[in-house]
Amino acid sequence: MTCPTNSTVYSEILEHLLSEGSGGLGRVVEVLLNEAMKLERSRHLMAQPYERTDERQGHSNGFKNKQVRTKVGELSVSVPQVRDSSFYPSSLEKGVRTDRALLLALAEMYVQGTSTRKVSKIVEELCGFEVNSTEVSRASKLLDEELELWRHRALGRVKYLYLDARYEKVRHGGSVVDCAVLVACGVVDSGHRQLLGVSVSLSEHESHWRRFMESLGQRGMHGIELIVSDAHSGLKAARKAVFPGIRWQRCQFHLQQNAQSYVPRQPMKKTVATKLRAIFNAEDKNEADRLSKMAVEFYAESAPKLSSWMEENIHEGLTVFDFPEEHRKKLRTTNMLERVNREIKRRTRVATLFPNEASCCRLVTAILVEISEEWETGRRYLKL
Repeated sequence: MTCPTNSTVYSEILEHLLSEGSGGLGRVVEVLLNEAMKLERSRHLMAQPYERTDERQGHSNGFKNKQVRTKVGELSVSVPQVRDSSFYPSSLEKGVRTDRALLLALAEMYVQGTSTRKVSKIVEELCGFEVNSTEVSRASKLLDEELELWRHRALGRVKYLYLDARYEKVRHGGSVVDCAVLVACGVVDSGHRQLLGVSVSLSEHESHWRRFMESLGQRGMHGIELIVSDAHSGLKAARKAVFPGIRWQRCQFHLQQNAQSYVPRQPMKKTVATKLRAIFNAEDKNEADRLSKMAVEFYAESAPKLSSWMEENIHEGLTVFDFPEEHRKKLRTTNMLERVNREIKRRTRVATLFPNEASCCRLVTAILVEISEEWETGRRYLKL
């Protein structure tokens, strides 16, 4: 289907340029944009207005007025509508994405303590129009509403659940304190990873972990076969209370780090690390148990505290042997969350200090949304 040239449009453009010069550019862009959107609708419907053809894919339904802010000023455009609501102009979709990015930038600048005056200057340079304090506050509110929806969205079956925590500096009661950021991610039935939720609080105690885990269950998370995490005391107690019958894999990387604090002499550390790796890389659980017992006996006299620690803790890192061999490598540790934590740190270290928990939660959630979308639309993490 071809779209006829509308000479009236060109005459209107020339008239604005002749009468108003460069000051009429906004009106010129407005006319062009309106005409482009009508042409795009015609292509979408496979027919011109009032044209009868067997190729037609729907019917027009008038126009809807919309104000669009651009570098050449505020434009009044007429957005073409179709009856089944299956069409929206691509030119305005691009503007929507830009607006979303701008909202996030504004929120991040607020998080970083940038004054409204500085925010307005930056936005004016980037976008060509001014933003006042009311608009900045409104942008932050809109973003918070969107992120809140993501944090409370419904969940489904999660085969493997990973849990971890990190800390951010937050101002509280006139002093600077560590604020715990709890993050949950999982592998769903499709084999893709998803970031499931986040919670920000001034403590990492059992009560915080318990509320967080309970909220995941209330949102519909079910079908968990294995939980992978470190041995945070609060996390461990909450896990037993909320998910009592679910298997637990203690992160092997953190286990190796924990072991080093029980090594009495520096020269022994390399040997201890080698023995632990041999246990974790064993062919099966029987071999891992055999190597573990040998290590406990080996250090019984030379490092009794290390020997006792190994006897009590090593078995917590061997649960993975009860799962499919092709899954074990990615179930042994919480490394899945390492990239997430690095990205959070990269963005939050610019802020250095958050004015409150809400501002910290806003930025961290926005980061998690971006990463989760990338995971869910990318390659499968595991073949299930």
